[in-house]
Amino acid sequence: VQLQASGGGLVQAGGFLRLSCAASGLIFNINTVGWYRQAPGKQRELVASITSRGSTNYADSVKGRFTISRDNANNTVYLKMNSLKPEDTAVYYCNARSDRYIYWGQGTQVTVSS
Repeated sequence: VQLQASGGGLVQAGGFLRLSCAASGLIFNINTVGWYRQAPGKQRELVASITSRGSTNYADSVKGRFTISRDNANNTVYLKMNSLKPEDTAVYYCNARSDRYIYWGQGTQVTVSS
């Protein structure tokens, strides 16, 4: 499974971005896709995830601002990020899990200026 993340950039506080994670390869056994982020000097943390059945999970810090969704026809998972804050600045990583494996995409930088 290959994951291609895109959509990061520089935005002012209060702005929005949409990240995309496009999956290819043996994706039929993927059951959960998630977005993680890692800020400088901090541990990588889960931001949001979505299962193959559409169940979603969010970190408390992004609830009400971020929305994760999936487009099964295009094998893509999106993370819409609204009302961005400087503390959302981080490298965002796409992650996919099957029963046996965990896959990571390359990171995409999100920078929120105050």
